[in-house]
Amino acid sequence: MTAPLSIVRTNLEPQNETIDFAIGSCSLGSILVAASPKGICALTLADDPALLKADLRKRFPKSELSEIDLSKDPRLQNAIDFVESPHAERAIELDLRGTDFQQRVWEALREIPFGKTATYTEIAAKTGRPKAVRAVAQACASNPVAILVPCHRVLRRDGSLSGYRWGIDRKRKLLQMEQMVLA
Repeated sequence: MTAPLSIVRTNLEPQNETIDFAIGSCSLGSILVAASPKGICALTLADDPALLKADLRKRFPKSELSEIDLSKDPRLQNAIDFVESPHAERAIELDLRGTDFQQRVWEALREIPFGKTATYTEIAAKTGRPKAVRAVAQACASNPVAILVPCHRVLRRDGSLSGYRWGIDRKRKLLQMEQMVLA
């Protein structure tokens, strides 16, 4: 059960680009969702909305950032709706920016079925670099679109939870939410 996500891959940040973004709230706290002309390029979570804006500025230093109301861009609201109902079918265009290796990791993460998990070792093997477990962990931490690319579904080899950029409690809650939907 996975939602179709169309991906546009870019390795470099375009110059003079406008990134529209909105900040709202969801069951996981404050949420920021941002879109380039190509698709959703950031979905981040935090307790403090100011941290979300600061992170976006760091991520896109050469872009013009335009804060808009969620109702002005259905792509942004659709991405937030996905957070609350990740099992629902919806089409979301993604603009994922990263290295070739990060792109391979993020693609492998998208292949983890809803409600299932994988280990960092398994993801490393899927990328063709079975010894690159730490690099996989770094690529997960660099994931620009929380939940849309489900890095929360990756566990340690022993099945225990490990770090999550947006907090281990959010990771636990996401996994529990998925299990409740499947029950």
